[in-house]
Amino acid sequence: MRRDDARLTRALTETAPDLLGYFQRRVGPDDAPDLLGETMVSAWKRVVDLPGEPERARMWLFGIARNVLLNHRRGERRRWALADRIRGYSSRAAAAPAADDGAEVRDAIQRLDADLGELVRLIHWERMTLVQAAELLGIPGSTARTRYARAKELLRASLTVDVH
Repeated sequence: MRRDDARLTRALTETAPDLLGYFQRRVGPDDAPDLLGETMVSAWKRVVDLPGEPERARMWLFGIARNVLLNHRRGERRRWALADRIRGYSSRAAAAPAADDGAEVRDAIQRLDADLGELVRLIHWERMTLVQAAELLGIPGSTARTRYARAKELLRASLTVDVH
């Protein structure tokens, strides 16, 4: 086994559970394993680009995973648009998620602007630092800090219950 192959195998072994969770929280348990597989295939194709430092390798894999997710979402939108055209009407209503303790917070995050919501999810669900999340999203750290502060403000307002 080549040295790059061994490093990628180690990085994937260590990061795969986190990547699977990343996908499950965004697309659900049915599509998540397929997206993880696509991420692994993409990583193997680019094994020569694998960073040497373990944390950088983890972030590199999350970057690939994010691109796989974005491609998946584009494909989903195209499929839904086609289905709507075939049916002749648009069915945009989604089934309500099962009620649980975190549903209110997840719903509040979902109502945020897509960029703000993704920043919050990366920091809190994927355990990334603000700097790592900014790098993954391709934005400066100062922009991420401003957006994160705005997201917290909006979430606080959304989740605050008036007791008067």
